[in-house]
Amino acid sequence: MTEKQERHVPVLFQEAIDFLRVRSDGTYVDCTLGLAGHAEGVVRRLGPGGRFIGFDRDPEALELASARLQRATDEMGSEAPTVELIGEAFSLIEQHMKPGTVDGLLADFGVSSMQFDQAHRGFSFQADADLDMRMDTRSGPTAAQVVNEASERELADLVYTYGEERRSRRIARAIVRGRPISTTGQLARIVRSAAPAMKQERIHPATRTFQALRIYVNRELEEIEALLKAAPGLLKPGGRLVLISFHSLEDRPVKDALREGASNGVWEILTRKPVTASEDETERNPRARSAKLRAAERLKSGAGAERAESHPNRKKQERV
Repeated sequence: MTEKQERHVPVLFQEAIDFLRVRSDGTYVDCTLGLAGHAEGVVRRLGPGGRFIGFDRDPEALELASARLQRATDEMGSEAPTVELIGEAFSLIEQHMKPGTVDGLLADFGVSSMQFDQAHRGFSFQADADLDMRMDTRSGPTAAQVVNEASERELADLVYTYGEERRSRRIARAIVRGRPISTTGQLARIVRSAAPAMKQERIHPATRTFQALRIYVNRELEEIEALLKAAPGLLKPGGRLVLISFHSLEDRPVKDALREGASNGVWEILTRKPVTASEDETERNPRARSAKLRAAERLKSGAGAERAESHPNRKKQERV
Protein backbone atom coordinates (compact mmCIF):
# COMPACT_ATOMS: atom_id res chain seq x y z
CA MET A 1 0.00 0.00 0.00
CA THR A 2 1.41 3.36 -1.01
CA GLU A 3 1.87 6.29 1.37
CA LYS A 4 -1.08 8.06 -0.27
CA GLN A 5 -3.27 5.01 0.23
CA GLU A 6 -2.14 4.74 3.84
CA ARG A 7 -3.24 8.33 4.46
CA HIS A 8 -6.61 7.76 2.78
CA VAL A 9 -9.57 8.77 4.94
CA PRO A 10 -13.01 7.78 3.64
CA VAL A 11 -15.74 10.36 3.19
CA LEU A 12 -18.11 11.02 6.09
CA PHE A 13 -16.15 8.54 8.19
CA GLN A 14 -17.29 9.55 11.66
CA GLU A 15 -20.86 10.10 10.55
CA ALA A 16 -21.02 6.62 8.99
CA ILE A 17 -19.56 4.98 12.10
CA ASP A 18 -21.95 6.87 14.38
CA PHE A 19 -25.03 5.90 12.38
CA LEU A 20 -23.96 2.24 12.26
CA ARG A 21 -23.96 2.24 16.09
CA VAL A 22 -21.44 -0.59 16.22
CA ARG A 23 -21.90 -3.13 19.03
CA SER A 24 -18.82 -5.12 19.99
CA ASP A 25 -20.57 -8.47 19.47
CA GLY A 26 -22.52 -7.52 16.35
CA THR A 27 -22.30 -8.52 12.69
CA TYR A 28 -21.51 -5.74 10.22
CA VAL A 29 -21.16 -5.71 6.45
CA ASP A 30 -19.25 -3.20 4.31
CA CYS A 31 -20.47 -3.67 0.75
CA THR A 32 -17.79 -1.44 -0.79
CA LEU A 33 -14.46 -2.18 0.90
CA GLY A 34 -12.19 -0.04 -1.26
CA LEU A 35 -9.11 0.78 0.82
CA ALA A 36 -10.93 -0.38 3.99
CA GLY A 37 -11.11 3.06 5.57
CA HIS A 38 -14.66 2.64 6.86
CA ALA A 39 -14.05 -1.07 7.38
CA GLU A 40 -11.11 -0.57 9.72
CA GLY A 41 -13.19 1.84 11.78
CA VAL A 42 -15.87 -0.83 12.19
CA VAL A 43 -13.41 -3.65 12.89
CA ARG A 44 -11.63 -1.70 15.64
CA ARG A 45 -14.96 -1.19 17.41
CA LEU A 46 -15.78 -4.90 17.39
CA GLY A 47 -14.68 -7.45 19.96
CA PRO A 48 -13.89 -11.18 19.80
CA GLY A 49 -17.60 -11.95 19.60
CA GLY A 50 -18.10 -9.65 16.65
CA ARG A 51 -18.08 -10.41 12.96
CA PHE A 52 -17.15 -8.23 9.98
CA ILE A 53 -17.85 -9.12 6.33
CA GLY A 54 -16.52 -7.02 3.46
CA PHE A 55 -17.37 -7.14 -0.25
CA ASP A 56 -15.37 -5.83 -3.19
CA ARG A 57 -15.33 -7.15 -6.75
CA ASP A 58 -12.07 -5.33 -7.50
CA PRO A 59 -9.20 -7.81 -6.91
CA GLU A 60 -6.67 -5.01 -6.34
CA ALA A 61 -8.89 -3.33 -3.75
CA LEU A 62 -9.53 -6.63 -2.01
CA GLU A 63 -5.81 -7.29 -1.69
CA LEU A 64 -5.12 -3.85 -0.22
CA ALA A 65 -8.10 -4.05 2.14
CA SER A 66 -6.98 -7.49 3.30
CA ALA A 67 -3.52 -6.19 4.20
CA ARG A 68 -4.93 -3.20 6.07
CA LEU A 69 -7.42 -5.25 8.08
CA GLN A 70 -4.79 -7.90 8.80
CA ARG A 71 -2.64 -5.25 10.45
CA ALA A 72 -5.61 -4.02 12.45
CA THR A 73 -6.56 -7.46 13.74
CA ASP A 74 -2.93 -8.29 14.51
CA GLU A 75 -2.76 -5.18 16.69
CA MET A 76 -6.01 -6.14 18.42
CA GLY A 77 -4.71 -9.62 19.19
CA SER A 78 -7.14 -11.80 21.16
CA GLU A 79 -9.69 -8.97 21.16
CA ALA A 80 -10.03 -9.03 17.35
CA PRO A 81 -13.33 -10.00 15.71
CA THR A 82 -13.86 -12.51 12.93
CA VAL A 83 -13.18 -10.89 9.54
CA GLU A 84 -14.25 -12.31 6.17
CA LEU A 85 -13.61 -10.73 2.78
CA ILE A 86 -15.62 -11.71 -0.29
CA GLY A 87 -14.35 -10.97 -3.77
CA GLU A 88 -17.70 -10.53 -5.46
CA ALA A 89 -20.19 -7.80 -6.27
CA PHE A 90 -22.34 -6.76 -3.33
CA SER A 91 -25.47 -7.55 -5.34
CA LEU A 92 -24.71 -11.19 -4.44
CA ILE A 93 -24.91 -10.49 -0.70
CA GLU A 94 -27.94 -12.75 -0.21
CA GLN A 95 -25.86 -15.71 -1.36
CA HIS A 96 -23.46 -15.15 1.53
CA MET A 97 -25.58 -13.86 4.41
CA LYS A 98 -28.52 -15.54 6.14
CA PRO A 99 -31.69 -13.48 6.53
CA GLY A 100 -32.03 -11.50 9.73
CA THR A 101 -28.38 -11.85 10.83
CA VAL A 102 -26.88 -8.40 10.15
CA ASP A 103 -26.66 -5.58 12.71
CA GLY A 104 -25.31 -2.96 10.33
CA LEU A 105 -24.86 -2.61 6.59
CA LEU A 106 -22.72 0.09 4.96
CA ALA A 107 -22.16 1.03 1.32
CA ASP A 108 -20.12 3.89 -0.17
CA PHE A 109 -21.24 3.88 -3.79
CA GLY A 110 -19.39 4.76 -6.96
CA VAL A 111 -15.74 4.51 -7.93
CA SER A 112 -13.09 4.61 -5.22
CA SER A 113 -10.25 7.12 -4.95
CA MET A 114 -7.81 4.29 -5.57
CA GLN A 115 -9.49 3.39 -8.86
CA PHE A 116 -9.47 7.01 -10.00
CA ASP A 117 -5.81 7.42 -9.04
CA GLN A 118 -4.63 4.32 -10.91
CA ALA A 119 -4.25 5.57 -14.48
CA HIS A 120 -4.05 2.07 -15.96
CA ARG A 121 -7.62 1.35 -14.82
CA GLY A 122 -9.00 3.87 -17.32
CA PHE A 123 -11.51 5.57 -15.01
CA SER A 124 -10.06 9.05 -15.44
CA PHE A 125 -8.99 11.21 -18.36
CA GLN A 126 -6.33 12.97 -16.27
CA ALA A 127 -3.80 10.56 -17.79
CA ASP A 128 -3.92 8.75 -21.13
CA ALA A 129 -4.48 5.03 -20.57
CA ASP A 130 -6.37 2.05 -21.92
CA LEU A 131 -10.12 2.66 -21.84
CA ASP A 132 -11.12 -0.09 -19.39
CA MET A 133 -13.23 1.18 -16.44
CA ARG A 134 -14.10 -2.26 -15.09
CA MET A 135 -14.15 -2.59 -11.31
CA ASP A 136 -13.82 -6.34 -11.74
CA THR A 137 -11.05 -6.68 -14.31
CA ARG A 138 -11.66 -10.43 -14.57
CA SER A 139 -14.90 -10.23 -16.53
CA GLY A 140 -17.30 -8.12 -18.54
CA PRO A 141 -16.89 -5.73 -21.46
CA THR A 142 -14.47 -2.82 -21.22
CA ALA A 143 -15.48 0.77 -21.91
CA ALA A 144 -13.48 0.54 -25.13
CA GLN A 145 -15.62 -2.35 -26.30
CA VAL A 146 -18.76 -0.37 -25.56
CA VAL A 147 -17.73 2.80 -27.43
CA ASN A 148 -16.49 0.80 -30.41
CA GLU A 149 -19.33 -1.71 -30.71
CA ALA A 150 -22.51 0.10 -29.62
CA SER A 151 -24.65 1.84 -32.21
CA GLU A 152 -24.87 5.63 -32.31
CA ARG A 153 -28.37 5.51 -30.83
CA GLU A 154 -27.31 3.15 -28.05
CA LEU A 155 -24.40 5.43 -27.17
CA ALA A 156 -26.63 8.50 -27.15
CA ASP A 157 -29.13 6.79 -24.84
CA LEU A 158 -26.36 5.54 -22.58
CA VAL A 159 -24.69 8.94 -22.21
CA TYR A 160 -28.04 10.68 -21.63
CA THR A 161 -29.37 8.12 -19.12
CA TYR A 162 -26.27 7.47 -17.04
CA GLY A 163 -24.46 10.77 -17.54
CA GLU A 164 -27.47 13.10 -17.63
CA GLU A 165 -25.71 14.72 -20.58
CA ARG A 166 -28.04 16.90 -22.69
CA ARG A 167 -25.64 16.87 -25.64
CA SER A 168 -25.57 13.09 -25.81
CA ARG A 169 -26.60 12.79 -29.47
CA ARG A 170 -23.84 15.11 -30.60
CA ILE A 171 -21.31 13.23 -28.48
CA ALA A 172 -22.47 9.82 -29.72
CA ARG A 173 -22.17 10.98 -33.34
CA ALA A 174 -18.60 12.17 -32.73
CA ILE A 175 -17.66 8.91 -30.99
CA VAL A 176 -18.88 6.83 -33.93
CA ARG A 177 -16.97 9.02 -36.37
CA GLY A 178 -13.82 8.81 -34.24
CA ARG A 179 -13.70 5.01 -34.01
CA PRO A 180 -11.69 2.99 -33.24
CA ILE A 181 -11.12 4.45 -29.77
CA SER A 182 -8.72 2.76 -27.38
CA THR A 183 -7.58 5.28 -24.75
CA THR A 184 -9.06 7.67 -22.21
CA GLY A 185 -7.26 10.62 -23.75
CA GLN A 186 -8.59 9.87 -27.21
CA LEU A 187 -12.17 9.65 -25.97
CA ALA A 188 -11.86 12.83 -23.88
CA ARG A 189 -10.58 14.78 -26.89
CA ILE A 190 -13.43 13.54 -29.08
CA VAL A 191 -16.06 14.50 -26.50
CA ARG A 192 -14.50 17.90 -25.88
CA SER A 193 -14.42 18.64 -29.60
CA ALA A 194 -18.08 17.69 -30.00
CA ALA A 195 -19.33 19.39 -26.83
CA PRO A 196 -16.99 22.14 -25.60
CA ALA A 197 -17.22 23.38 -22.03
CA MET A 198 -19.97 25.91 -21.41
CA LYS A 199 -19.23 29.15 -19.61
CA GLN A 200 -21.07 28.31 -16.40
CA GLU A 201 -19.56 24.83 -16.09
CA ARG A 202 -16.43 24.08 -14.09
CA ILE A 203 -16.19 20.39 -14.96
CA HIS A 204 -14.39 18.91 -17.96
CA PRO A 205 -16.75 18.39 -20.94
CA ALA A 206 -16.04 14.64 -20.90
CA THR A 207 -16.93 14.15 -17.21
CA ARG A 208 -20.54 13.07 -17.76
CA THR A 209 -19.65 10.77 -20.65
CA PHE A 210 -17.01 9.03 -18.57
CA GLN A 211 -19.46 8.72 -15.69
CA ALA A 212 -22.06 7.20 -17.98
CA LEU A 213 -19.66 4.60 -19.38
CA ARG A 214 -18.40 3.66 -15.93
CA ILE A 215 -21.91 3.20 -14.55
CA TYR A 216 -22.94 1.16 -17.59
CA VAL A 217 -19.86 -1.06 -17.68
CA ASN A 218 -20.13 -1.89 -13.98
CA ARG A 219 -23.94 -2.08 -13.80
CA GLU A 220 -23.75 0.25 -10.84
CA LEU A 221 -27.42 1.20 -10.66
CA GLU A 222 -28.50 -2.44 -10.91
CA GLU A 223 -26.11 -3.21 -8.05
CA ILE A 224 -27.70 -0.51 -5.89
CA GLU A 225 -31.23 -1.70 -6.67
CA ALA A 226 -30.29 -5.27 -5.72
CA LEU A 227 -28.84 -4.12 -2.40
CA LEU A 228 -31.86 -1.98 -1.57
CA LYS A 229 -34.11 -4.95 -2.24
CA ALA A 230 -32.02 -7.32 -0.11
CA ALA A 231 -31.30 -5.05 2.86
CA PRO A 232 -34.62 -5.34 4.75
CA GLY A 233 -34.43 -9.12 4.81
CA LEU A 234 -30.78 -9.23 5.89
CA LEU A 235 -30.94 -6.80 8.80
CA LYS A 236 -32.10 -7.72 12.28
CA PRO A 237 -34.82 -5.59 13.87
CA GLY A 238 -32.94 -2.54 15.08
CA GLY A 239 -30.19 -3.06 12.50
CA ARG A 240 -28.86 -0.01 10.70
CA LEU A 241 -28.50 0.72 6.98
CA VAL A 242 -26.00 3.47 6.05
CA LEU A 243 -25.59 4.46 2.39
CA ILE A 244 -23.34 7.12 0.87
CA SER A 245 -24.09 8.42 -2.64
CA PHE A 246 -22.21 10.85 -4.86
CA HIS A 247 -24.70 11.91 -7.51
CA SER A 248 -28.43 11.97 -8.13
CA LEU A 249 -28.55 8.67 -10.01
CA GLU A 250 -27.27 6.93 -6.86
CA ASP A 251 -29.10 9.03 -4.30
CA ARG A 252 -32.53 9.00 -5.93
CA PRO A 253 -33.19 5.23 -5.66
CA VAL A 254 -31.86 5.23 -2.08
CA LYS A 255 -34.18 8.07 -1.07
CA ASP A 256 -37.17 6.49 -2.82
CA ALA A 257 -36.57 3.03 -1.33
CA LEU A 258 -36.23 4.37 2.20
CA ARG A 259 -39.35 6.52 1.89
CA GLU A 260 -41.37 3.62 0.51
CA GLY A 261 -40.04 1.34 3.23
CA ALA A 262 -40.88 3.87 5.92
CA SER A 263 -44.46 4.11 4.66
CA ASN A 264 -44.70 0.29 4.82
CA GLY A 265 -43.32 0.05 8.34
CA VAL A 266 -39.97 -1.40 7.24
CA TRP A 267 -37.67 1.53 8.03
CA GLU A 268 -37.37 4.34 10.50
CA ILE A 269 -35.48 6.99 8.57
CA LEU A 270 -32.71 8.47 10.72
CA THR A 271 -31.72 11.26 8.32
CA ARG A 272 -34.58 13.61 7.43
CA LYS A 273 -32.17 15.30 5.06
CA PRO A 274 -29.00 13.67 3.70
CA VAL A 275 -25.91 14.25 5.83
CA THR A 276 -23.19 16.10 3.94
CA ALA A 277 -19.51 16.73 4.62
CA SER A 278 -18.36 19.63 6.75
CA GLU A 279 -16.46 22.53 5.24
CA ASP A 280 -13.31 21.24 6.93
CA GLU A 281 -13.70 17.80 5.35
CA THR A 282 -14.33 19.16 1.87
CA GLU A 283 -11.21 21.30 2.14
CA ARG A 284 -9.18 18.20 3.02
CA ASN A 285 -10.96 15.95 0.54
CA PRO A 286 -12.73 17.69 -2.39
CA ARG A 287 -14.40 14.38 -3.36
CA ALA A 288 -16.48 14.64 -0.18
CA ARG A 289 -18.23 17.74 -1.52
CA SER A 290 -20.84 15.72 -3.41
CA ALA A 291 -21.28 12.96 -0.81
CA LYS A 292 -24.72 12.39 0.73
CA LEU A 293 -25.30 9.96 3.57
CA ARG A 294 -28.72 8.48 4.31
CA ALA A 295 -29.39 6.12 7.18
CA ALA A 296 -32.33 4.05 8.41
CA GLU A 297 -33.10 1.55 11.16
CA ARG A 298 -34.89 -1.74 10.52
CA LEU A 299 -38.23 -1.92 12.31
CA LYS A 300 -39.59 -5.09 13.88
CA SER A 301 -42.53 -5.46 11.53
CA GLY A 302 -43.51 -4.51 8.01
CA ALA A 303 -43.18 -5.77 4.46
CA GLY A 304 -40.19 -8.01 3.97
CA ALA A 305 -39.62 -8.54 7.71
CA GLU A 306 -39.18 -12.26 7.25
CA ARG A 307 -37.40 -14.09 4.43
CA ALA A 308 -38.23 -17.79 4.25
CA GLU A 309 -35.31 -18.71 2.08
CA SER A 310 -31.77 -18.98 3.40
CA HIS A 311 -28.60 -18.43 1.39
CA PRO A 312 -25.63 -20.56 2.43
CA ASN A 313 -22.18 -19.04 2.26
CA ARG A 314 -20.29 -19.81 -0.90
CA LYS A 315 -16.66 -19.81 -1.90
CA LYS A 316 -14.35 -16.83 -2.55
CA GLN A 317 -14.08 -15.97 1.13
CA GLU A 318 -10.76 -14.99 2.56
CA ARG A 319 -10.10 -15.12 6.26
CA VAL A 320 -8.02 -12.28 7.70
